[in-house]
Amino acid sequence: MSDQATITNRKDGSVFAQAADDSILRAALRAGVGLAYECNSGGCGGCKFELLEGEIDTLWPDAPGLTERDRRRGRHLACQCRARGDITIAAPTAAEYAPLLAPRRQSAQLAMVRDLTHDIREFRFVGDGPADFLPGQYAMLELPGVTGSRAYSMANTPNEQREWHFQIRRVPHGQGTHVLFDQLAVGDRIGLDGPYGMAWLRTASPRDIVCVAGGSGLAPMLSIARGAVDAGLLNERRLHFFYGARTPRDVCGGDLLARLGAGERIRFIPVVSLPGDDGAWTGATGYVHDQLLPQLPAQLGHYEFYFAGPPPMTSALQELLMVGHQVPFDQIHFDRFF
Repeated sequence: MSDQATITNRKDGSVFAQAADDSILRAALRAGVGLAYECNSGGCGGCKFELLEGEIDTLWPDAPGLTERDRRRGRHLACQCRARGDITIAAPTAAEYAPLLAPRRQSAQLAMVRDLTHDIREFRFVGDGPADFLPGQYAMLELPGVTGSRAYSMANTPNEQREWHFQIRRVPHGQGTHVLFDQLAVGDRIGLDGPYGMAWLRTASPRDIVCVAGGSGLAPMLSIARGAVDAGLLNERRLHFFYGARTPRDVCGGDLLARLGAGERIRFIPVVSLPGDDGAWTGATGYVHDQLLPQLPAQLGHYEFYFAGPPPMTSALQELLMVGHQVPFDQIHFDRFF
């Protein structure tokens, strides 16, 4: 494979270069081309394309983002393919996917680690380059000994200190979290590529904000809340922050929100699905999406929604908002991860 390939997209006529270590998707986004995508990790299927001319390497042949029907029809995932030379593809694009900040690669050093819960830990890295991203976005981390990169959302906001904060939940048998939790030490370096993602804070929206987080989906929702405070959005509007947890000991985030100094402008609503039989938990119970209607004072169409968490949670929220209450799609912001 040559050091650089030229990729032509017959659907929109765009032409962009791909470096040897890039995927087709990342090369497009670096060039400012709005190739459709979400997870950047092979799971969602949002970056499907057809290969019309040339040859490609597939990085993850069994990626779940492709169905057997997709494979029979010759479809591929742009996030999991590299061009072997000049190629022509047919891939959907749209203006909203064109990045406001072009992603870039850099090296980052682990500067601090702290536990948030029994299975969620915050990792703070200092990059060699600027920490330029929009609240709610994510980066791809290249970890030692791990094949492929892993997507993790930032919990902080862009800053001049070049800091990237990630709140990551330990995944049983997960290669990425095993390296992060059990092998990486303060002072070690990793590769960092970003920013990516479409669920960034819309500062121009006049509506009150609703954030819904489940598990380590806490990180991007905290970034949204912090960004809203920094931008002065809560001077005249409110933010309702829902956090869905399995058990009371999994609940986190309330203390971090309290430190933002927004007082009653931020309302924290933790929801526990397995409260136990001892009666110690006195808060809301059940599934977090079921609490939106009873907890929010206005009709759902009056809010700007951001959410991140397990796929069943995000699917239930999509159905509730778009199907059940006809909330306009441009008021709903999330990135699908699997």
